[in-house]
Amino acid sequence: MPSITIKSEEQKDAEAEVERVHDDLGPFVVAAETTRMAMVFTNAKEPGNPIIFANDSFLSLTEYDRDEVLGQSFNFLTAHASDARSLATIASEFEGNSAGGSEIRYRRKDGSEFWAAIFISPVRDERGDIVQHFASFADLTKHRKEEAHSRRLIDELNHRVKNTLSTVQSIVWQVLRATSDPKAIRDAIESRLSALSRSHDLLTRKNWENAGLLDVVNDALEPFAVTGGRAQRIVISGENILFPPKAALALGIAFNELATNAVKYGAFSNSTGSVLIDWKIEPAPQGGRLILIWQEKDGPPVVTPSHKGFGSRMIKNGLAQELEGTVHLDYRPDGVVCTINIPAPQVTRGG
Repeated sequence: MPSITIKSEEQKDAEAEVERVHDDLGPFVVAAETTRMAMVFTNAKEPGNPIIFANDSFLSLTEYDRDEVLGQSFNFLTAHASDARSLATIASEFEGNSAGGSEIRYRRKDGSEFWAAIFISPVRDERGDIVQHFASFADLTKHRKEEAHSRRLIDELNHRVKNTLSTVQSIVWQVLRATSDPKAIRDAIESRLSALSRSHDLLTRKNWENAGLLDVVNDALEPFAVTGGRAQRIVISGENILFPPKAALALGIAFNELATNAVKYGAFSNSTGSVLIDWKIEPAPQGGRLILIWQEKDGPPVVTPSHKGFGSRMIKNGLAQELEGTVHLDYRPDGVVCTINIPAPQVTRGG
């Protein structure tokens, strides 16, 4: 036998009120039924403003059936029934003490939550008494998601700007420690900021997610490769291991320093020298380590410097601070060898 649903007195009263609303407001109710905005009518004569009419858009928004809505208190959808602020806001809307558009968090039938702006207007009888309230709901789900996304973007931008300013501050501070010559200061800062800019451009192309080590190396060495046919004198081997933005920026500056030193004193200072760059991941008890080797050959004879230069300090300090890595510079007579040892990233391969 088919099941028989026993209607409550509240349900019967609500349905009767719906019929009366149809009769009294005819064309307006038809319009409310067909509009895409979620709408309900409530009975102002009863406590809790029970719902006596709900259009299809309201049912679609809340995922309730009509017989589950009619007779319910207006606040039955409120996400948190104990939220005094929301309940006070809704009460103010019913009392006409608000300009409308209050944002309230509601709960659908499946338990998922959504935000809606509510607009409540009174419906008066011929004596001017409020007998019903007409409420409409503007779904703010998409707006709230976009707003949250915008906040995340702003937070990420602030984070990037702070990191960049910190890097610039470190560059300027170390340059000023290394020399007092104005031209040398200007050239050194311009060179490092240019390297930082190229790394930023690379990360922008990658949507600031991850950048491949091969891409970082190529971008950093591009200004040096286009001069004097050096592109043919640079040999790079290694998989395009992905690094997060912070690591990619530090590595880009490190390669710029190595190339700058090679132009001044090493393999790029003559017409025959070359640079070999290779890397691999080696297992370690505390996690994999990426071992990168920069090796110069066929340049002028190498002399071990009497003191640490600005470039070597930038490489060692930058990678030590940013990547918890170590850098070893070996001034071999036949060419400088720089060994960089840093933690291997979690994402290991790029396109």
